[in-house]
Amino acid sequence: MPKKPDRRVRKTKSHLRAGLSKLMQHKSIKEITVKELVEEVDINRSTFYLHYTDIYNLLETIENELQEEILKIIQEHPVSPFNEASFPFIEDIFLILWENKDICSALLGPNGDMAFVSRIESIISEHSLRVLKATFPENMDSLKYSYSFCLTGCIGLIKTWLDSDTGESPQHMADLTFRLIMNALKDIYPKP
Repeated sequence: MPKKPDRRVRKTKSHLRAGLSKLMQHKSIKEITVKELVEEVDINRSTFYLHYTDIYNLLETIENELQEEILKIIQEHPVSPFNEASFPFIEDIFLILWENKDICSALLGPNGDMAFVSRIESIISEHSLRVLKATFPENMDSLKYSYSFCLTGCIGLIKTWLDSDTGESPQHMADLTFRLIMNALKDIYPKP
């Protein structure tokens, strides 16, 4: 088991991550400099370079950590038909989004990394389509359109939630998402 970094290292990395999130709300990653970031979080440049080679390496590290969390959740929720038992998967995804709200909001925002968003969509799509194919094997031809509709709607819902300060919990948002997907699929593919 890898050794956990000490508290100072975790705190420094957390500050850098928060600073990057804040700067990405207003600038693209191409416009953000190490100097600007370290001034934002009040650390020395040399401290930044102890952990990262450049801004892109910091962003890549953050994105890889998020991807690993999502892959872990997928492994914890094996493929089964889409039904009430699917709710914990959706809830766990919303918990990750909530725990990483600042950086997820920045990544999904106008200055975000759309390549990363596409990569995550692809990972979740692969898992979700397997589940939906098991649930609706007789409707394979039109399933991709229904899924695309649901995925696009979920991304919009997530963006709105992350950008709002209304305080809906991850559980509330997971429940709403689950009900919206269930209703959309029920109307499209009614069970006999």
